[in-house]
Amino acid sequence: MYALFGFVIMPEHVHVVLLPLQGAAISGILTALKQPVSKRALLWVREHAPAFLDRMEDRQPNGEVHHRFWQRGGGYDRNLRSPHDVVEKIGYIHANPVRRGLVERAADWPWSSYRAWTTGEDEPIPLDREHVSL
Repeated sequence: MYALFGFVIMPEHVHVVLLPLQGAAISGILTALKQPVSKRALLWVREHAPAFLDRMEDRQPNGEVHHRFWQRGGGYDRNLRSPHDVVEKIGYIHANPVRRGLVERAADWPWSSYRAWTTGEDEPIPLDREHVSL
């Protein structure tokens, strides 16, 4: 269980700002978020864009080849210690698609919580506004 404050889904990784609840471990939360997305994405690529499978190959130390949707590794987590830090990090992740040159404005990136924060509509994913206000 977690409270979700912000997210941005990038082409090869995801940023989330969340608060684990009831003693939940970050590793379990990330697995619960990433695993179903990875499975569905790989299925979609196999059915609709098989030419991209080569780009998703991940050779294991034992020589086996798997297809990987997300970047290798567990990612990077940061402990945000104040509401100010949380608000700052949400702004930072919302600007990531702009910094990468994918869009001109954060509002133009459809796979983020930016519009949910600016319009109050929880689409596509509901946010927790009880603990943070932008």
